[in-house]
Amino acid sequence: MRFTSAALSALSASPFLLSGAGAIELDVNDPASIKKAAGIAAANMRVIYTGDRPGDVAGNLPDPYYWWEAGAMFGAFIDYWYYTGDDQYNNITIQALQHQSAYADGAAAFEPKNQSNSLGNDDQAFWAMASMSAAENKLPDLPDEGPLKGPSWLSLTQAVFNRQADRWNKTGTCGGGLNWQIYEYNKGFTYRNTISNGCLFNMAARLYKYTENKTYSDWASKTWDWERSIDLIDKDFHFYDGADEKTNCTKIDRVQWTYNLGVHLSGAAAMWNVTGDDIWKTRITSMIKTMNEVFYKDNIMYEVACELNGKCNTDQRSFKAYLARWIGYTAISAPWTKDLMWKNMIASAQAAAKVCTAGSKGSSCPLRWWQGTQPDDTFGVGEQMAAMEIFQNLLIANVSGPVTESKGGTSKSDPSAGGEPEQPPIIFSEITNGDRAGAGFLTTLVIVGIVAGAWWMVAA
Repeated sequence: MRFTSAALSALSASPFLLSGAGAIELDVNDPASIKKAAGIAAANMRVIYTGDRPGDVAGNLPDPYYWWEAGAMFGAFIDYWYYTGDDQYNNITIQALQHQSAYADGAAAFEPKNQSNSLGNDDQAFWAMASMSAAENKLPDLPDEGPLKGPSWLSLTQAVFNRQADRWNKTGTCGGGLNWQIYEYNKGFTYRNTISNGCLFNMAARLYKYTENKTYSDWASKTWDWERSIDLIDKDFHFYDGADEKTNCTKIDRVQWTYNLGVHLSGAAAMWNVTGDDIWKTRITSMIKTMNEVFYKDNIMYEVACELNGKCNTDQRSFKAYLARWIGYTAISAPWTKDLMWKNMIASAQAAAKVCTAGSKGSSCPLRWWQGTQPDDTFGVGEQMAAMEIFQNLLIANVSGPVTESKGGTSKSDPSAGGEPEQPPIIFSEITNGDRAGAGFLTTLVIVGIVAGAWWMVAA
């Protein structure tokens, strides 16, 4: 297992750490079977979370997991409840979102002070996208009074969007863009990573779909156009990791990750859903074509940059979960896309179920679905989340889709949310690869086999 000694100590009594034999049974045509499969993966993920235990911090995962992945996990639990109707994880999800919103400090924008030494715009955005899912899926807002009082789910996402829009680079370097890190004191501040800008695009697009406020539409287009202008998105709709302002973003790190394409795919689907504009339809179609070419091996989803060479770190082992999540959102928001993606989704879900053979019950999921047998002994949060997402996506025909402000939405809007001035702490700290959601300029030091750039060199 790739848990640290602290994590092993915390989980030593858990059956999750034991070995066994078996697999998850999955009938892709039976909603009950799909729900059961998703439920098994959800339970295997839940057992790792300790933030609801006395003395622990609500919303935090144990080592080696970083803050951003916890936000991603709770976003997954929201979707799990929405697709399956199983609400057993709602309480810990609500508690975590409320606590990590930092509402008690008067700054309800997912900027907890204890994360400031490595707080990236992408990290913050993963929590905000979870609160956006809560609004879209009608998770009841936090109350106005009591221990769980807090802002609405929608206003939390609006607050993060406002904070990040205000951080858009105005110096002229790279022609704009959002830096990876929030505070310039943190290493990596000068990197303009695609996932941070992609998350801003995603939030803007989904806020536009929910509110129909044109400001969000303008920002979605602005962010997309900027990424395209410096070739973070190339003409064939490959999505690369990022570039550094030290070189005026002229040198692109061309590593490709599943979640960079996925975050843009779902944002584009939201834009098409509202506008019906053919430009978004063309972009979506092109993205799906590239996705099917790059991120599938024999019709089975895989992380092209690190699965074949066995170099996926803790963060990267969760990336497929987000592509799967956003494929589901895309198929619901732009229904004509389903036929373009579903063959590979079915094959991936079936392959994932077959390799979920770890743990005492023989149902915990490893990373490599395509290998046919359990390929390694690592089956943590990211692996369970990816399997859960790929399973529950098969239920999209059973749900009505994300609500909007005018069509069923209940979460309260606050377009001016997040207006409190930021007080960046004076902290000079080094960070590790795990602190980032994806800045590949350091992760590629680990993935030496693909530092030459192109994805096809790894796949060869």
